[in-house]
Amino acid sequence: MTTAPAAVLVAARRTPIGTAGRGLAAHPVDALAAPVLAAVAAQVAPAGLPIDDVVLGNCMGPGGDLARVAALRAGLGTSVPGVTVDRQCGSGLDAVMQAASRVRAGDARLLIAGGAESASTAPHRLWPGTGERYTRAPFAPPGFADPDMGPAADHLAAVQGITRGRQDAWAERSHRLALEAQAVGRFDAELVPVDGIARDDRPRAMSAATLARFVPAFAEASMTRADGVAHEATVTAGNSCGFSDGAAAMAVTLPELARELGLPALRVRAAAVSAGDPALPGLGAAPAAAAALDRAGLTARDLGFVEITEAFAAQLLAVSDALSLDEGVINTDGGAIALGHPWGASGAVLLVRLAARMLGADDDRPALAACSIGGGQGIAMIVERAA
Repeated sequence: MTTAPAAVLVAARRTPIGTAGRGLAAHPVDALAAPVLAAVAAQVAPAGLPIDDVVLGNCMGPGGDLARVAALRAGLGTSVPGVTVDRQCGSGLDAVMQAASRVRAGDARLLIAGGAESASTAPHRLWPGTGERYTRAPFAPPGFADPDMGPAADHLAAVQGITRGRQDAWAERSHRLALEAQAVGRFDAELVPVDGIARDDRPRAMSAATLARFVPAFAEASMTRADGVAHEATVTAGNSCGFSDGAAAMAVTLPELARELGLPALRVRAAAVSAGDPALPGLGAAPAAAAALDRAGLTARDLGFVEITEAFAAQLLAVSDALSLDEGVINTDGGAIALGHPWGASGAVLLVRLAARMLGADDDRPALAACSIGGGQGIAMIVERAA
């Protein structure tokens, strides 16, 4: 029986992550993606292979085929196609998963995949006939729960018994670890500057006492759980991510190409998507991760590195509890609470961070990247260092 080709990830890079309205606010989303695409393409160019496709995740627009526009803007040439995917805040990870599937199927040899988002320049739109501002796509149709992610995180915290103190402690950890990593240059090699901006905007010192002063952000929407039981709102701006701008990408290719180029690589071992209750979207990463672990023949105890999107501390902690993860291996340089959450890019940012952590460590254990997604979906990928 013929063994299916493996897919590996190389040259994982990202822009700095900017808080919406600040350092990267003047850059449309294709202008954020283009420098990263160009940087990745330059690293794999010595192999002489054509880029078969560019696959980018994006949520908020401005619509059209971002991947093709960004590829042209990056100077990849008119012969390089592009396709844009939307699985909400799992889009960047889904783009890489799709690219890896095409390599394993033998339908492509070299793709660039990732995601990009500009919360700052996303267009303001109106629902026809009402004049009401369109703020996000529906996560579910009428007849299903369709909560915004903030109130949903509050409900999830109540249902799972995740306290305000535990959420604040995780947020303090995220900022502290990100500041430590930034100070010693652990992010430097993965960053592609954008018009001279070469540093993540958001990490800042946040003590437990400071975090305790934040008031609940979704108190009115979260006073009653979905089961009708009243509860205290616990999600705050302090233990949540910030709206952000940024992009991330990597080359997805065959192991022999990575070896030819002399590039360290991560092998995609397994991936999975899942769906569950739209009322509890923050838990979606857990069944996806469980499925990916099962496909890889692994358990949570086998993982040496974990990156989960920190949209809200409550979400991450709920997923960690559901999977019985070792919290000491999760987001060890901080996560989206500290760095920001550029929705369509965030799943790809997880893989960039895993590449930096794994390839710089003397640890051969596999790793997990996972995102919870609006509407109750989840996505996860298991990667390991390639021989």
